[in-house]
Amino acid sequence: MSHEELIATLRSTLMGAKREEALAATKQLMDTGADPVVVLQDGMAAAMFELGAMWSRGEVFLPEVVASATLFKMCNDIVEPVLLERGEKKAGARVLLATVKGDLHDLGKNMVGAMLKTAGFEVIDLGKDTPTEKIVNAVKEYEPQILGLSALLTTTVPQQKVVIETLKAEGLFDSLKVMVGGAPVTQEWADEAGADGYAPDAPEAIRRALALTSQPVG
Repeated sequence: MSHEELIATLRSTLMGAKREEALAATKQLMDTGADPVVVLQDGMAAAMFELGAMWSRGEVFLPEVVASATLFKMCNDIVEPVLLERGEKKAGARVLLATVKGDLHDLGKNMVGAMLKTAGFEVIDLGKDTPTEKIVNAVKEYEPQILGLSALLTTTVPQQKVVIETLKAEGLFDSLKVMVGGAPVTQEWADEAGADGYAPDAPEAIRRALALTSQPVG
């Protein structure tokens, strides 16, 4: 099969959470020299975006999305080493990512993290349900240029503002740019919370991150 056919196979099997088929297609793509950026964007990310849209329309159930998200991580583990080895598009910036306290969702954050790496960012992921104190301590330790805060529940979105206010109180806010995202998050909320950037999806998050670090947007 051609790379285009393999990417189409990867897309469909990832959406269907067909583990063996998706992993086999991913491995074959990497073994035959496919561009890892194209595989990630046109295959893996495209599949998860479509699945997320189907979920929002009530066409699939959450367990199906979770199963595909788990498989996404497994496929990404195959693609990422090739991506890092090629080391293209170095943005020379460090990004710290976290899903805020009380929120166990990390699909969107993981996709953003994977795509940030394709743009050459150094990504440090603190995971999900991350206490504010842990985020603040990580900012002190890693000194990132960007902090990305994810929240997928309306009840946890206010935690983004809590983190921002804590960073201000600690005198850390002016040393970095804070981006917020997640299904319930809007530009209006980002403005209210005092964030430097907002993105409705992963591709836009990468564009915003590049803009915030004064890197050329491809």
